[in-house]
Amino acid sequence: MKETSAERIPAAERREQILAAASQVFGERGYVGATTDLVAKQAGISQPYVVRMFGSKENLFLEVLSRALDTLTRAFRAAIAASHAAGEDTEARGSRIGLAYADLISDRGILLSLMQGFLLGHDPVIGERAREGFLEIYDIMRNEAGLEADHVVTFLSHGMLFNTLVALRMPEAYGVDAMATELVDCTFRTKLDTVLHIFENENAKGSAARG
Repeated sequence: MKETSAERIPAAERREQILAAASQVFGERGYVGATTDLVAKQAGISQPYVVRMFGSKENLFLEVLSRALDTLTRAFRAAIAASHAAGEDTEARGSRIGLAYADLISDRGILLSLMQGFLLGHDPVIGERAREGFLEIYDIMRNEAGLEADHVVTFLSHGMLFNTLVALRMPEAYGVDAMATELVDCTFRTKLDTVLHIFENENAKGSAARG
C-alpha cells in the first residue's frame, strides 16, 4: 500500500522527500551506519522504491552530498548578491554569508551530511565529490565574495566548528556546563537563540515520540 501511494506522488517530489530523509539518516548515523532501509523508514516508503530510484547506498549518498552542497552554494550566492546590492565592504559581506550559513541549522541534515561527506575524503568516489564541493565553496568566497584567502580560511574554520558543535549536540549543554555555555555563545553569536530553539523543539518531539 505504501508503494502504491508513493507511485501516485510526482517523481521529483518523491525524490526530494527521500533525499531529505536520507540527509537526516546519513547525518546522524554516518555512511557506514546508514542503510537504505533506514532511509525508507524515515521517508515513510518501501526500501525497494528507494533502491529503484537511486540504485545503491553510494549513489544515494552522493545525491545527498550534492543536494547539501547545492543548498549551501545557493545560500552563499544569495547573500553575496544582497551584499553587493547593498554596497557592503568585504568584512560586512563575510558576516552576511556567515549568517546565511547559520540559517541552515534549521535543516540539521544539510550540515551533518556535509560533515559526513568531508570525513569520507579517503573514499575514491565520495571523497572526490566532497573535495570538488569544498573547493567550489572556497572559490565562491574568494572570487565571488572577494574575500582574502586568510579571511576565507578563518570563515571555513569557524564553519567547521559550527558543524562540530551541532554534531556533538553541544547546544543541549548550554546553561548547564560553564565551558559549553561559553563555547556555544562564542560560536553561534547572534544565531544562538535560533539554535537553542531548534534543539529544544527536537528534544520535545523526541520526548513526545517516546511517550
